[in-house]
Amino acid sequence: MGLFSSFHHSSPFFSTLIVLLLVKGLKEVSGATFTFVNKCEFTVWPGILASAGSPKLESTGFELVQGSSRSFQAPTAWSGRFWGRTNCNLDGSGRIICNTGDCGSGEIECNGAGATPPATLAEFTLGSGSQDFYDVSLVDGYNLPMIIEGTGGSGTCSSTGCITDLNQLCPAELKAEGGGACKSACEAFASPEYCCSGTYNSPATCRPSVYSEMFKSACPRSYSYAYDDATSTFTCNGADYTITFCPSPPSQKSSRDSSPMIPEPTTEQPGSEPETKPGSESELGSLQGATLSNSWLADMAIGGSSMAGKPNLAFQFMSNLIFLVVIYLVLLLE
Repeated sequence: MGLFSSFHHSSPFFSTLIVLLLVKGLKEVSGATFTFVNKCEFTVWPGILASAGSPKLESTGFELVQGSSRSFQAPTAWSGRFWGRTNCNLDGSGRIICNTGDCGSGEIECNGAGATPPATLAEFTLGSGSQDFYDVSLVDGYNLPMIIEGTGGSGTCSSTGCITDLNQLCPAELKAEGGGACKSACEAFASPEYCCSGTYNSPATCRPSVYSEMFKSACPRSYSYAYDDATSTFTCNGADYTITFCPSPPSQKSSRDSSPMIPEPTTEQPGSEPETKPGSESELGSLQGATLSNSWLADMAIGGSSMAGKPNLAFQFMSNLIFLVVIYLVLLLE
């Protein structure tokens, strides 16, 4: 009864911790928010394609003018891909045709159709209370610089993508008509060796080509060919994601760490367990802020009060401290 009474009197502790746990639980239920940002010097028309079995998002394609952004909510376990279309205009029959990344729908909405290669792709598989997997792929070629950045999640949550303008480096044999995109070797030559098909349909037989190595050198964290998993797939738990077209130079910092936005590639394997940080400084800071909201405890923290002669407060403080330790351990073990 005394312990219950102690928690009752320290309701700011209890309420704040309950809110933290509820927010964490709601995050696992609600999935992720995807925010698209256009930093290009021109309009981009993003396309969205949900994988089989995943629900359609609020839009399957939209216009994103220079300097603007737009966000969408995706449920847990959602899987799909995003890309940017460029130079979209009406043809003589009133259909929308895009110079790169066109999805063939004839409309701003792609309506379940994917990108026509070459196109830079952002691919996601959201977890359901587990890891999200994401990557930026150049397997279908390249048309726009793009990065993915995660916020609010736990784990490694590294930024990934391609900030290099590969259209300027593209060999003549891979250049798309009009020069607005760079084809993959698979699309350009339709060879099983480049497409990882036929007798080349395994990691042992399909090896990097001179073309995929060129892509990898320019964009070390992006998929350069079909079996380029080890340094190209990334994981995060419970994050929201920003997909930026034509991002700023790599002087930007990752939202999770102080390393360059697109650092050297790692050897993280798909499905591997990342380093988790459930007891992060932000979470601990929230708990500390709630603690100091009690005036008597704030006084104690700055030396304005003494616990001597205040046995009830001493007991209350110890009870709250134990409660905080238990909650911290729960977060740490998740």
